[in-house]
Formats: sequence, structure tokens, C-alpha cells
Amino acid sequence: MRAVAIAAAAAAAKARRISGRLHATSSVRQYSIMISPHLKNITLTHSDSSIYSDDRSRPYGQPLAVPWSANQIRFAKARGSDVRPGNVIERKGKVYQVVKAQHSTQGRGGAIIQVELRDVDSGNKVNERFRTDEIVEKVFVEAKSFTYLYTDEESDSVVLMEPNTFVQLDVPKHLFGDSLAYLKDDITVSVELFNDRAMSASVPKRVTCTVVEAQVPMKGMGATPHTKKVLLDNGITVQVPPHVITGDKLLIDTTDNSYISRA
Repeated sequence: MRAVAIAAAAAAAKARRISGRLHATSSVRQYSIMISPHLKNITLTHSDSSIYSDDRSRPYGQPLAVPWSANQIRFAKARGSDVRPGNVIERKGKVYQVVKAQHSTQGRGGAIIQVELRDVDSGNKVNERFRTDEIVEKVFVEAKSFTYLYTDEESDSVVLMEPNTFVQLDVPKHLFGDSLAYLKDDITVSVELFNDRAMSASVPKRVTCTVVEAQVPMKGMGATPHTKKVLLDNGITVQVPPHVITGDKLLIDTTDNSYISRA
């Protein structure tokens, strides 16, 4: 009970601090306060909507909320052993995406993490070593879905559109890496953003492609090969079963350009 009383007192004190920053026209202030678990969201309501200085048209009891995203810590301390591929980190004043991370042991020197980093500005890759207990600045990013529109060769960027707001976003081509070839009209891609800036971009793991050129088995040859090469409509060559022919639509794994099945 004492802990509950202390928490209630702290909440009331915070409400008084908030109310002191509001321009009130009413001499009687009736506040109610709700605090979500872990104090991630605080909602303050008042019986008189006129106290809200930012919008006098708010209806009775409408909450004035402080979303967690507004207070979110965009950088956090992490140990080298916690670094994983796909993470975005800040190092030496630059922002990098982790491409590869491999643990290794060097005798009495202890375990280290060998990482391959990609500079999100230039696309250049560098190799670094972290001690397992080394502190790394980890960047929190927001993943959003966009629709592919076109590739702007002049600016060397890919133009995407947010499907709900129709707002366009220019993303450097190098953020897509080798998966750039899979971009086509209306494909949905995922972009990780930090302060509305693209940190990384990726296509769906599985996409449908059309075979534009396939080798035809020649009669009189020996045993039929288990696989053969075909050329897809995006210019990528993949190994497929021998029964695949020109015009077939195939389901392709974009992570390693491998054949999955007929679409």
C-alpha cells in the first residue's frame, strides 16, 4: 500500500507540473490522470476543454497525451556481443548498418566480434572489431512499408511512395544492395528510417519472376542434369529444375537468388 501511495503522489506531482504549463481560464481544475504500465504513456484529461492552449476546440474530457515515441531514446548503449546483422549503430560520428557479425576467440585476448559495416551515407563497407564487453551506440529505427514507383538514374536513387499518405521518399540505390534488380512496378518494400531518413531498404523475401531464356535439353545426350540455368526478366540467372521452360513464372528467394517453386 505504501508503494501505491508513493506512486499516486508522484503522479499527482507530475500532473501539477504539467498543469503549471497550461494556460487556464477556469479557476477550478479537475484533472484525471492515467499512467500506462512502465510509464510509457501518460494521459491527462480535464473537464474544461478551454484549458488546452494548443487547441480550444477539444471536446470535454479529450486526453492530452504524451506518446512514448516523443520521449523515445533514439540511441542506446549495447554491448559488442549484442550486435547483430541488420542493426544500425553510430560509430566515430558516422551511422552504419551491420552487414555481418561473427564471434571469434584470439587466445588469451578473449572473444571479439568481427563485423562488416556499411556506411549509410556513402555505401562504403568497412571491417571493425568489437570486444564482447565494448559499449556500442545502437540506433533505434522505424520500419515502414512503401510502394516502388521508379528508379531515378540521374540522382542515383529509388523513388518510393507511402501507400496511406502518398508521400514520396527518395532512397539511395545502394541501400537495396543486390536486391535492387527485384524492384518492379507496385512491389512493396521495407525501409528502416531514423529521423525520417532511410537507413536500409529491402525487398520481400519471395518474389515472382518470369523466365525469359531457358536452355532446351538436347536429344541424344546422356543422363538428364538435375538443374540448369535460366535467365529471369530482371537479368538474374538462377539454377532451376530441368522441366522449367521459357515463359514460366517462378517463385524466387531474394536472399540468395535461389529457385523455390513455380508460381
